[in-house]
Amino acid sequence: MKALISAYDKTGVVELARALQTAGYGLVSTGGTHELLTKEGLNVQQVSELTGSPEMLDGRVKTLHPVVHGGLLARRDLPDHMAQLREHGMDTIDVVVVNLYPFESTVARDGVPDQEILENIDIGGPTMLRAAAKNHPAVTVVVDPEDYAWVAERVAKGGTSADERRKLAAIAFGHVSFYDSLVASWLRGPGDPFPKEMTVGVRRVAELRYGENPHQQAALYANAPTTGGVVAAEQLHGKELSYNNILDADAAWRSANEFTEQAVSIIKHTNSCGLACDDDQAEAFRKALAGDPVSAYGGIVGFNRSVTAEAVEALRKVFFEVIVAPGYEPAALEALQKKRDLRILLVPPEPASPPLGTPLQVRRVSGGLLYQGPDMFEEDPEGWTAVTERAPTKQEMADLVFAWKAAKHIKSNTIVLAKDRALIGMGAGQPNRITSVHLAAKAAGERVSGTVLASDAFFPFADGVELAAESGITAVVQPGGSIRDDEVIAAANKAGIAMVCTGVRHFLH
Repeated sequence: MKALISAYDKTGVVELARALQTAGYGLVSTGGTHELLTKEGLNVQQVSELTGSPEMLDGRVKTLHPVVHGGLLARRDLPDHMAQLREHGMDTIDVVVVNLYPFESTVARDGVPDQEILENIDIGGPTMLRAAAKNHPAVTVVVDPEDYAWVAERVAKGGTSADERRKLAAIAFGHVSFYDSLVASWLRGPGDPFPKEMTVGVRRVAELRYGENPHQQAALYANAPTTGGVVAAEQLHGKELSYNNILDADAAWRSANEFTEQAVSIIKHTNSCGLACDDDQAEAFRKALAGDPVSAYGGIVGFNRSVTAEAVEALRKVFFEVIVAPGYEPAALEALQKKRDLRILLVPPEPASPPLGTPLQVRRVSGGLLYQGPDMFEEDPEGWTAVTERAPTKQEMADLVFAWKAAKHIKSNTIVLAKDRALIGMGAGQPNRITSVHLAAKAAGERVSGTVLASDAFFPFADGVELAAESGITAVVQPGGSIRDDEVIAAANKAGIAMVCTGVRHFLH
């Protein structure tokens, strides 16, 4: 019996190797792993001694040899296979412990030259893993250091079971597929986001208690290499995050960070029920809360600046599930941690240039997946077109810019009402746009007069603008492009409303 050990990550490998040797396995290894095991007093054969061939090409070729792969792939239940091994003086290899060159961490570093990245694409390791996993009825393959301890226990008690070897084989094939997906993504680069065939490398961060509903299973996965965001957040306090908490925290983080100025977002069911900008963070929160104080209860709060003690004082009387921010003043964190059930998330900075390009957005549909790039479009309000007789005032324009950014993060058909860089009312997720106008005005209540309106897509009819005018709104921003634009603009002119068109739509289904 032989065990081949070649591990880049050597955590726990000595203990596993010792267990294998104690159980009667002859140890075979390469390079640094051989050096480590020998230093620890284990009797280890070099792969080059086993194969009778030296390592070649600066170590690129060492395990790619019939002696290795014959020992891995021979079926023990076929006499002809075993006879061929004896004929060529080969032994079976019954355990493979391999993990791979650090491609992921290499490509994630800034400024690494292509040649160094290429040298960190492992060839021999994946080949051995695939061979051992294919022959798992006879071969135990271990790729994850977290499995070393229990495998060592099984070896000490006589070996792994058929079911355990199958489980380990699945892990090995999954890991090789994950590894290859990162390599393929790097080779494609950002210029080819939708290849004919594609796998995506993600790593499980947490298993969740359940999904949107208790009867649904769920888990959280992170991009690899990590690109930051809510998935990479450090939880500083509070209960375990739920599936819905994570969705809402992400919505709060995204909507707050849509703005370069200081912003606070309050989310309920992935929509902003409160959103405001202000140089004073506590005031920004108060303005956001005023947008819909009823819906804000039990919501999620997102900040795009470090949370101050003054802001915490402003929010302390309201029950929130989660707060997400890029930082916390010590006094603010101390005060927040007094709320037993409040989940507090610290989101790290995102890399300026994601190592494998900007991650795609994905939605599952029956029978497959929809992929798209993120809704990241550089817009300059200076390029918007005023289409009415009256142009927006300076104050209206500032509020239109705010409302347009807010609408981008609310479910379509979206209507947003804003004033003084604060969300006053919104209507979202309706089958028709006029219902969204009605809901936004109703939510705004007495504050609707003097607000501006943003519509995430064009008005198909003039009725939406007419209802907005009856409610007291003074200016509108919308993409334009309807066959009835002339009617819509005429309705705005009749009501004395200023209207600008962006030429860009921001649906969020």
